Amino acid sequence: MTWVPVNEPLLTDEDFAPLEDAFRSGWISSAGRYVEEFEKGWARYCGQSHGIAVANGTVALQVAVDALRLGPGDEVIMPSYTIISCALAVVRAGAKPVLVDCSPRTYNMAVDQIAAKITPRTRAIMVVHMFGHPVDMDPVLRLADQHGLYIIEDAAEVHGARYLSGRDGDAPHWRTCGGMGHISTFSFFANKLITTGEGGMVLTSDEQLAKRCRDLRNLCFLPERRFLHRELGHQVRLTNMQAAVGVNQVKRIETIVERKRAIAADYTARLGDLPMLQLPIEESWARSVYWVYSLLLAEDHPLDAVAFADALKERGVETRPFFLGMHEQPVFHEMSLFVGESYPVTERIARKGLYVPSGLAITAEQMNLVCAAVRDVLA
Repeated sequence: MTWVPVNEPLLTDEDFAPLEDAFRSGWISSAGRYVEEFEKGWARYCGQSHGIAVANGTVALQVAVDALRLGPGDEVIMPSYTIISCALAVVRAGAKPVLVDCSPRTYNMAVDQIAAKITPRTRAIMVVHMFGHPVDMDPVLRLADQHGLYIIEDAAEVHGARYLSGRDGDAPHWRTCGGMGHISTFSFFANKLITTGEGGMVLTSDEQLAKRCRDLRNLCFLPERRFLHRELGHQVRLTNMQAAVGVNQVKRIETIVERKRAIAADYTARLGDLPMLQLPIEESWARSVYWVYSLLLAEDHPLDAVAFADALKERGVETRPFFLGMHEQPVFHEMSLFVGESYPVTERIARKGLYVPSGLAITAEQMNLVCAAVRDVLA
């Protein structure tokens, strides 16, 4: 049976040339020219001044939270519908995550619910752009400005996505995701548009925050005495070899985005007539990069996401389920977090949604198989 994996990266010979150079140069650890080139190139593309490369997207969030000195007594508003890394960073800092539900259209945080969750203890809003589609940022930015809050922008899933800001005024302009937060984070895992296998980055235009992030990723060594520490940091550096794999992908990010958008358009054309499925949408104020191609079954459809995934697997198609909301995670209930809370949209899509193969290396033959399998299961 032909098997279609949920994601395969697409790397070129040009991507391997810097890797070979890094290997042969002997700069194989966390120092070397490619780390700096990767950091500067990605920060510039996203519209930030500083990039701090780290080991993965999860630790990027932890470094960002620690850089802002969030801790006990502080609250961070964030979506329930996201990966656990987001809440993990807040909890591990000793702060408290405060949740909102998500939009039934884009699956991004429901920005109209944020204001009601702001208290005197709120220090930050963690925005998480979901599945390649930007959050509606202007209302969030206004709230942050009004209340003196930090914006932590988790852009792990939106490499190259753009948001039309200021559209209610005289000067609307497009902004790149990852360039709108006081501090922003990325993942470069193998399933992302740009990949270094594992890897991540923190972006900011605040010089002091950037310095603090660099200290935190490197155990907070003091410049005047290397093994003297006044603060606890992390050891979460990215290697020169990993960065070398990413530098040329940054240069061709627009081509990568075009490829992802073409894959999504093809799927939509093939599956758009199935009334029991909600397919990804793109708001007029967004350029989505369709990190994954999601399928959401209608509430009254007899299948749930687990049964749907099992049936597709039998036909050679690998899938991944939607996230389970933070408010339904047993580990947080054991910490007395989110007990008794309910977020209906998050709960519904978690039970009815999955995403199908849409990696950059997917072929026309594989897409034919996926679409045929989906139609066969739902017939």
